[in-house]
Amino acid sequence: MTKTRELCKDISDKIVDLHKAGMVYRTISKLLGEKATTVGSIIRKWKKFKMTVSLPRSGAPCKISPRGASMIMRRVRYQRRTTGQDLVNDLGTTVSKKTISNTLCRHGLKSCNAHKVPLLKPAHVQACLKFANDHLDDLEEEWEKLMWSDETKIELFGLNSTRCVWRKKKDEYNPWSGQASHQT
Repeated sequence: MTKTRELCKDISDKIVDLHKAGMVYRTISKLLGEKATTVGSIIRKWKKFKMTVSLPRSGAPCKISPRGASMIMRRVRYQRRTTGQDLVNDLGTTVSKKTISNTLCRHGLKSCNAHKVPLLKPAHVQACLKFANDHLDDLEEEWEKLMWSDETKIELFGLNSTRCVWRKKKDEYNPWSGQASHQT
């Protein structure tokens, strides 16, 4: 569950004072502009703990410092094909790959399979556009005479599996977001 907005101490104290004066939840909520459920929870907290300030929240402290998180983000920004194990080794502390993954997800990145075909370079885009414009008025018979081929890369030895890359959802087909990723 996400952390909700907390009321300041002054408003919480006003809610308790109005309740002590005999007002009901709904009247207090209309008077102060807060939800009736919020008013109710503050009054219940006051009845149970005799205080209106929020108690410390539970949870384990973060294993990766903000400086470590920025180092991870910087490394992934420039080398999108960096593996989780490489990031664990670079960090220097003992954290799991899942902790690294959670940190990257918290910063808006997700792990995706890299496209097998690299993105087109600007020269390729211009050549395709020139070809399309040159043959815009060709007849259907001329197109039937052409034979199209598709190049296929086959690796007998080496790594021929899919690779994972870290990127934001909107950067999948952005040619400028992964320039450094094709260098590795």
